[in-house]
Amino acid sequence: MSMIADSIIHALHNALGEGNFPLHEPRFSGNEQRYVQGCIASTYVSSVGAYVERFEEELAAYAGARRAVAVVNGTAALQVALQLAGVQANDEVIVPALTFVATANAVRYLGAVPHFADSEEATLGLDPHVLRVWLKSAAEPAGDAYRNRQTGRRLRALVPMHTFGHPCNLEGLLAVAHDYRLALVEDAAESLGSRYQGQHTGTFGLLGTLSFNGNKIITTGGGGAILMNDERLADHAKHLTTTAKLPHRWDYVHDEVGYNFRMPNLNAAVGCAQLEQLPEFLASKRRLFERYQEALADINEVCLMREPSGCESNYWLHTLVLSDVVADLRDTILQATNDTGLMTRPAWRLMHRLEPYTECPRAPLPVAESLERRIVNLPSSAGLA
Repeated sequence: MSMIADSIIHALHNALGEGNFPLHEPRFSGNEQRYVQGCIASTYVSSVGAYVERFEEELAAYAGARRAVAVVNGTAALQVALQLAGVQANDEVIVPALTFVATANAVRYLGAVPHFADSEEATLGLDPHVLRVWLKSAAEPAGDAYRNRQTGRRLRALVPMHTFGHPCNLEGLLAVAHDYRLALVEDAAESLGSRYQGQHTGTFGLLGTLSFNGNKIITTGGGGAILMNDERLADHAKHLTTTAKLPHRWDYVHDEVGYNFRMPNLNAAVGCAQLEQLPEFLASKRRLFERYQEALADINEVCLMREPSGCESNYWLHTLVLSDVVADLRDTILQATNDTGLMTRPAWRLMHRLEPYTECPRAPLPVAESLERRIVNLPSSAGLA
């Protein structure tokens, strides 16, 4: 074991105590069982029921959005949001290279093409300044839009993703989206509870999306949601995700190709109980950040990622960023920590390195490629503090 790995393990045990610690496990300490039992007793366990409507209303109110539409997972939420934003087959959609694969997959499901852009170290999200410089050379006007000079494809949308819960530079990205006539759709899958200049992530663009997978800050088992302030878009989102069936007491009439994407009432019952505990989860994660910060303070070769200036992060996954001096020891650190029961993981492999996306257009990615080599996620469950 290297000295740096030994130092990190010692620091993590100082923060957490002894034992085995998963990366992120759900916490069920509220009304989950009571609500689920009530849902079962009602017999409304599928896509219709009181808990789905309640979850949507409470989620929208918490995020400060006019509407929320609950769906089966965050990927489905992003796919539908992009479709509602006008993304069509053969369009290009600008997404970060440093993201979970679902961001790129949602683009592909619509027959569109991901266009990968670089990140900034201060937020881990898309860098609006670098993106603007790239688009100045890579894009050209085409009627009421812009297109990629090399491929000729229309640039249709911009999808910032708030990495590990840290809000990216939304002000700068909104300006880029405006100037290049791009629909901004936020992938806020990881950032429920995070705020940029006092406003909740997922509410800045035309639409925003959330995930409630089992490893997220709150969970519905599987689930996601679309946030929006446009009532027309919200109605269309609900219609599309309910197989595009027209309301009728008994007849089955579908007026467009829809999806069977609505969140089941059973999952929403869990979500309602989890939302009640969200403030407690957020406070616990902030306390854990403070413990990690104190424990790791004397290790000069690592930096604990903190919320960007002007932001409030949910600290979904606590993140070490290794210095260049020890970057080559990342895998040694990952093996040593996992061998001792401290579950850590690297950042995702960059999207352009994945087989389905090697041929996609991309900007130069020096920061994303550097971060990929240097990120280590730490145990981050809400119950740890």
